[in-house]
Amino acid sequence: MIFAEIISKHVKSNAVVFVKDLRTLAIGGGQPSRIDSTKIAVMKAKEFGHDLTGSVTASDAFFPFADGLLELAKAGAAAVIQPGGSVRDEEVIKAADEKDIAMVFTGTRHFKH
Repeated sequence: MIFAEIISKHVKSNAVVFVKDLRTLAIGGGQPSRIDSTKIAVMKAKEFGHDLTGSVTASDAFFPFADGLLELAKAGAAAVIQPGGSVRDEEVIKAADEKDIAMVFTGTRHFKH
């Protein structure tokens, strides 16, 4: 998770990074929404034949709604690291629990513009 967070720190916001076995599998960033960044990352992973099942994801900023986390789950993520701090954190936590995704809150936003 720490490796994924370090990568996300250097990606333009709204950054979403997928890693597995200390390898970066997909990166999405510079989009108006975290969902768009996730879709781009997933598309690129598929293009290069990377399987995201069981991957760890990182987000440079909090998830304002659960829909972003659900998109990560749909892609195959098993865990996510993110800053937290949204007024809807409880909604995001509930979605993570329902999808059996481990989630860590760091308290630190990177949000690179």
